[in-house]
Amino acid sequence: MRRSRRRRAALTGLARTAKLKPFATAADGVGGVILAGSSRRSRGARRARARERRFAVVWHLAWALVVSGAAAALLTLGGLAPGVELAALAMGWAAAVFGAILAATGSTGALGVAIVLWALAGAAACQMTGGASGPLAVWCLAPLAATAAFRRPALLPLGAAAAVAAAGVSALGSLLLPLPVASPALAPWLGVTGIATAVLGLGAGLVALHAAVRRRERERDDIELGLREVLAHQPQLLMTLYPGGRILEAYGQAPLGVGVQDLLDRNFSDLVAPDERPQVEDALQRATAEGSAEIAFTPIYDPNGWSVLTLRRMSSIRLAAAMRDARAQKARETELEQARTSAEAQNAGKSRFLANMSHELRTPLNAIMGFSDIMRQRLFGPMSDRYAEYADLIHDAGAHLLELINDVLDMSKIEAERFELAREEFDAREAVSAVIRLMRGQAERAGVQLRGVLPSEPLDVEADRRAIKQIALNLVSNALKFTPRGGSVTLTVQAVDDTLEIIVSDTGVGIPPDDLERLGNPFEQAGDATQRAAGSGLGLSLVRAFARLHGGEMGLESTVGEGTTVTVRMPVVCPEPVVAPAEASAR
Repeated sequence: MRRSRRRRAALTGLARTAKLKPFATAADGVGGVILAGSSRRSRGARRARARERRFAVVWHLAWALVVSGAAAALLTLGGLAPGVELAALAMGWAAAVFGAILAATGSTGALGVAIVLWALAGAAACQMTGGASGPLAVWCLAPLAATAAFRRPALLPLGAAAAVAAAGVSALGSLLLPLPVASPALAPWLGVTGIATAVLGLGAGLVALHAAVRRRERERDDIELGLREVLAHQPQLLMTLYPGGRILEAYGQAPLGVGVQDLLDRNFSDLVAPDERPQVEDALQRATAEGSAEIAFTPIYDPNGWSVLTLRRMSSIRLAAAMRDARAQKARETELEQARTSAEAQNAGKSRFLANMSHELRTPLNAIMGFSDIMRQRLFGPMSDRYAEYADLIHDAGAHLLELINDVLDMSKIEAERFELAREEFDAREAVSAVIRLMRGQAERAGVQLRGVLPSEPLDVEADRRAIKQIALNLVSNALKFTPRGGSVTLTVQAVDDTLEIIVSDTGVGIPPDDLERLGNPFEQAGDATQRAAGSGLGLSLVRAFARLHGGEMGLESTVGEGTTVTVRMPVVCPEPVVAPAEASAR
């Protein structure tokens, strides 16, 4: 029996490790495991419980019938007169009738009440007929007989205790109290009635109880057999292991080239490739110490395979293990890793190409801009107005193209993680003021008012000066491009604790909500074709990249037809120097 319980416990643990759904049987204290969906067993259990209730009711009614027959026979013979003998028989009859009513409910609580009633009735009948030495003393066993008739093993302790209590009360009454004595003429008949009801009732109850226990054992065996069948046909290999790795039980799909029965009493490490055994042994130790562990390994019988072992601690000396084939999962992970590596290589190649091309294009562009500037200044003699206008156009186009190439070069370096910040301490107002002066002419030509809001005190930061200037320049340039004549652009710089905030707001056309999420990605633009032609789509992406390199972030707020506000926050503000008390007093 103990070995069977250990086997059922092991099966339960394996079912949980395999993520099967266990349920307890309805056998009142008799454990077991059934699989979800076994409605046939549930219906069988309900029918068996109904049969138990019917048997208990019939048993009680038979007891009442025997007592009634005995009383009627004695009355017919003229030997029984109303007195203690009739009252004693009435006690047994009443307990049987009320017990039948309670047994019909099938409730454990009601059955407990019935057992107590039998104890009271047995003790009372015994006291009325002479106590422990009287003819109905055997009725002290009535609680135990009724318990057996209920066929509930869990109630046996209560029935035994009630029987002992009834016998004890009867014995004490015989010793301490003057009890009535049954008529000598009726005592033999009462004795026969008591023995017949008690012995037959107890015998019938014990036979029924034995049958119920056997039925429950068969149910457990059927459940265990069904669970073993499920475990044997499920796609994983489920095992019970000792902490050292020795296999105690195994069910399911065995590795290639090995039978399930061949695994018993072998060490699990024998199934693992030699160079991976230390990791598996470490997982066994972790599962024993911490309660669970999981590890992937190469099976020794399948060098191209890949398996995953999941471990759960069942007790201090047992582990439940589930081993599954993970080759498909490994193949998917390998494909994803290869795709990621390929994408990264392609992206790095693109960034290197753009960086190299941008670098190669800057040299001829600088020459074009230099010679066009010489022509604009007429350093080598006079020039007609038309040619001078052409020289201005060449210079402006070259400057625009050089700006675009510089943006592409910066973005390529950032994406290739080759851009390094040149941090230094400086006053952020200087970089921002330079941007305002640089963009003032463009704002006047566009008919847009450009305003700067700067703090009156120095705003010292530790950052890349060129990056800060580029952030402000790109934001103001974008705002001017998309703000109609008569509008305004405001550049605000301020410090909030240790964070530098660069805020550019305009009264331009605004950005549709669908475009807000895309902006900030390289070459992404908003607006119609006319508006997109005014830029390259790199301005905001560079702003966001420079902000993130400084540990900050960029935020966008916009309303179509009202304007846009771009806020860049970076934790680059230098902390104020701590003034010593002596220096403060001297000042």
